[in-house]
Amino acid sequence: MINPEYIGFLAAVLTTSAFLPQAYKIWKSRTTDGLSLTMYGVMGSGTLCWLIYGVLIESPSVIGANTISISIITFILIFIIRTKK
Repeated sequence: MINPEYIGFLAAVLTTSAFLPQAYKIWKSRTTDGLSLTMYGVMGSGTLCWLIYGVLIESPSVIGANTISISIITFILIFIIRTKK
């Protein structure tokens, strides 16, 4: 029997790493043209809810993935807000 946390960690790596190319592109180009503040705000809110859920059910994979995702989303949001001024 496979431990469900292994599947959770695999899902965590795949979904969390999906934000990395965008974050890298922003870091290198210093521009956020075409990115939606609303989309990343909603995504961040949903990810925060997943983090809280992970804490409540004590799931290391959910907690780890969403902690990292929140960090990357926050980075992207900060850049979007800074460049929209």
